[in-house]
Amino acid sequence: MKILYGVQATGNGHITRARALLPALQQQGIEVDFLFSGRSEAQLFDMAMFKDYAWANGFTFSSRNGRVQPLSTLRQLKPLQFIKDVRQLDVSAYDLVLTDFEPVSAWAAKRQGILSVGLARQYALRHPLAGKQSVSWLKAAVSVFAPAQHYLGVHWQPDYPDLLPPLLSAPAVFNQPANFASFEPFILVYLPFEQLTQVLAWLKQYPVWQFKLYTDIKAPYQDENVKLLPFSRQAFPLDLHHASGVICNSGFGLCSEALRAGKKLLIKPLKGQIEQAYNAYTLANMAKASVFSDFTANVLVTWLQQEAAQPYAFPDPLPAVAQWLKQGCVRPVSDVVRQAWQQNE
Repeated sequence: MKILYGVQATGNGHITRARALLPALQQQGIEVDFLFSGRSEAQLFDMAMFKDYAWANGFTFSSRNGRVQPLSTLRQLKPLQFIKDVRQLDVSAYDLVLTDFEPVSAWAAKRQGILSVGLARQYALRHPLAGKQSVSWLKAAVSVFAPAQHYLGVHWQPDYPDLLPPLLSAPAVFNQPANFASFEPFILVYLPFEQLTQVLAWLKQYPVWQFKLYTDIKAPYQDENVKLLPFSRQAFPLDLHHASGVICNSGFGLCSEALRAGKKLLIKPLKGQIEQAYNAYTLANMAKASVFSDFTANVLVTWLQQEAAQPYAFPDPLPAVAQWLKQGCVRPVSDVVRQAWQQNE
């Protein structure tokens, strides 16, 4: 079996999900090619496992200072390039197109009549989650952006018949250094959509605490009680493992990793990004995160004084999903979802 796996690369969560699913697909003997869109190819990093992947422009959003910029987003759209990319992408050699909210591969599959599956957090927004009613146009908009014949959303709770548990890589096992007890506690911070100077000023108000802030820089440096670090797939999981808590935007992937690791969460949804608003609403209703909207003085100190969280266990859906895809998606989506939630942790 041969699959084309289209991945929306606007955020790292989609790529992280693809990293988790690829080994399970390969264990089923499935040959996988990748297409990434939504981010400049030059900004992709640590992509060796995807080998000779393809790239397309696709669609993404523009943000500034923690808010989506609608006019800038519209100005950067390239609809004629998108149509050209869809027409030029030949998917006839594939048995199935799997799209993680990636529109070029999704529309190419629809246009050429190839079996397609949508697997992404965004497809969960076709439902009113956690008691929050979805806006009337959202279900249609999600389906039009990256259409598929079968939809598999991902969610933190087994409340819906076509929503899987988070697709996460097996948790890394780290050896504790001999002098680990002497390490200072720290908070892990990842707020890529926020203004760096504002985040730094906010964190430096609390010099008694140490922070590790991952951001878009080339080399690490220390700024008072904040250590700034470049993106790293090796160092970031280690710091997530050891951190006392996590401050981040409300992207599904990192919040899922933090929940599983038992880290208390302070989250700031990207304003104007509806998926992050739903994620924040859901986590608040689950009492699994504190949500804030502005960098005010009392938000951080109140959260820092909270007790540590407990690990939140998720079943592993990867084998069930890979097996279902290998079988050609002949069973109902509800069957694979039920099987996934019943897997042992």
